[in-house]
Amino acid sequence: MCRHLAYVGPPVPLARLLTDVPHGLYEQSWAPRRQRYGTVNADGFGVGWYPADPADGPPARYRRAVPIWADGNLPGLARVVRSHAVLAAVRDATVGTSQDECAAAPYGGGDWLFSHNGAVPDWPRLTDDLGAPLPAATLLELEARCDSALLWALARTRLDAGEPPGTVLAGLVTRTAAVRPTARLNLLVTDGRTITATRHGDTLWYRTDDGGGVCVASEPDAADGWQEVPEHSLLLASPGSVRALPLDQAADPTRSPSAHLPERTPIP
Repeated sequence: MCRHLAYVGPPVPLARLLTDVPHGLYEQSWAPRRQRYGTVNADGFGVGWYPADPADGPPARYRRAVPIWADGNLPGLARVVRSHAVLAAVRDATVGTSQDECAAAPYGGGDWLFSHNGAVPDWPRLTDDLGAPLPAATLLELEARCDSALLWALARTRLDAGEPPGTVLAGLVTRTAAVRPTARLNLLVTDGRTITATRHGDTLWYRTDDGGGVCVASEPDAADGWQEVPEHSLLLASPGSVRALPLDQAADPTRSPSAHLPERTPIP
């Protein structure tokens, strides 16, 4: 498994999200409190952030194949880099997948950043079982040989076609779960303005702050105000707006989009 988070809101230093907060993503690499599968996320990490001026191009990414605590450059980088939108992850690799830094989230394409917290058994045959083979060119362009990169290719094909991210992620999770019932499919994607996430097989939480920012994460850090997202849910978040709905409902845009958020859950 892995741990990941995304943030959109007023610009903040990366350190405020990653390294400075107790029980944050940095600490979750060696001491996750709510991780259901695996114990240590030491197979790499990555951070993606958006420039203040859209004219400066797509988001930047910094990824390594080492444990996040072994990277001596990250603390200084996190202290001085500020952004209004961030996606970061620490990795616990699925057996049989690539071990290089290209396999570490976030994956990217255009304005999108993507991460997968989970595992898909027998993932090399997934597209055949879904009945949705990818073009050879797309397969050759995969950033890494792993389940997460394949899921990103499947999602990006539909995102690039203009489909809403909520429909894309919910559809991908429900279709994959139908052919891989034991798959764990917590997906996370942002375009720098909104966050779309799924909970299917592991934990997912969100928190809003008084300044208008919203953070979505595999598990809460030490800050107050975190709320848990129900299992088998899609979360749609942006500054000032958070809503959740069942995955099967979200996968079918013809169904009513009624949403129910959970009651606040205390964090020990």
